Amino acid sequence: MPDDVAAPTGPELAGKVRSRRASRKPVLVDLALQGGGSHGAFTWGVLDRLLDEPWVEVEGISGTSAGAMNAAVFAYGMIGGGREGARAALEDFWRRVSRAATFSPFQRTPLDRMLGRWSLDFSPMYIAADLMARLVSPYALGGAGTNPLRDILNETIDFERLASGPIKLFVTATNVRTGRGRVFRSPDITADVLLASACLPTMFQAVHIDGEPYWDGGYSGNPTITPLVRECQSSDTFLVQINPIVRTDDPRTAQEIHNRVNEVSFNATLLKELKMIALLRQVADPGRGECCQWAQMRIHRIRSDMLETLGASSKLNAEWEFLTMLRDEGRRAAGEFGAMHKDDIGVRSTLDLDSLLEMV
Repeated sequence: MPDDVAAPTGPELAGKVRSRRASRKPVLVDLALQGGGSHGAFTWGVLDRLLDEPWVEVEGISGTSAGAMNAAVFAYGMIGGGREGARAALEDFWRRVSRAATFSPFQRTPLDRMLGRWSLDFSPMYIAADLMARLVSPYALGGAGTNPLRDILNETIDFERLASGPIKLFVTATNVRTGRGRVFRSPDITADVLLASACLPTMFQAVHIDGEPYWDGGYSGNPTITPLVRECQSSDTFLVQINPIVRTDDPRTAQEIHNRVNEVSFNATLLKELKMIALLRQVADPGRGECCQWAQMRIHRIRSDMLETLGASSKLNAEWEFLTMLRDEGRRAAGEFGAMHKDDIGVRSTLDLDSLLEMV
């Protein structure tokens, strides 16, 4: 740069960055959002950061549990207010969740607050509820097992408008009788469907839809990739991962073992689908139907090591300070991913799928 030409700074530099973003050719993408209780606020942050990129156009979202709720709120916000509408809707939803939890019996102890620990491991009510969940059925509690999220969802989303929105939604719940996952699509999504996708059987009674009982979708697809391949045009899928696939330390305590069992079971179906994509990439003949569709999928994963440091009990912590910390971490992780791989989107997969075949 010549010495007499000043480098752009401040607003001028920001304007040039926005101009470069806006000038990039739009890329159609899908989102696959995992569940994980209040850790879903991490996904809120990822979505919030993706909204900063005008070249990223979301075609479809597959979500489970908290991922399904983020998906529905995001899609509904886009209907009425575009990107800023989606951003505002997500913040409103999580604020409502936090306010509803203000008087929850599950609270951190004063010592946890003083030491900056986010877990509820030493909360007397959490310990009591955890023990009770192993001995007492939620059906024995009568109406006490009602999910407080029902009112929040109905206040946040107009499900009739959501049904006709431009973003294709796929929400997974597990049929209790058959053990099979059911994928609900946009026209069928209601508050009951979202609650079914997040229904932990030790905490809540099964949610009945069309006469069938449903539990958390994480048991059968966390989230389900198949409908994104079959029903969307995009070949790029962003997987927002909340539950760690790999842990470096062996679980030792009863809580750690129980948490790891849940992580393994909730990741099992996702890993099978990713392995199938990896296998088909190796054997597919280009241009040969659905097999080729699977083989052409480009998978990108956004995750954070920080989530691995949080105990399972923190998934019930809905303090606003905790939720916004997770949101900020989600924004940071998405921004870091973009800085490394922005030019790969629409070109190549950034998740090493072939390495999954080595686990077979």
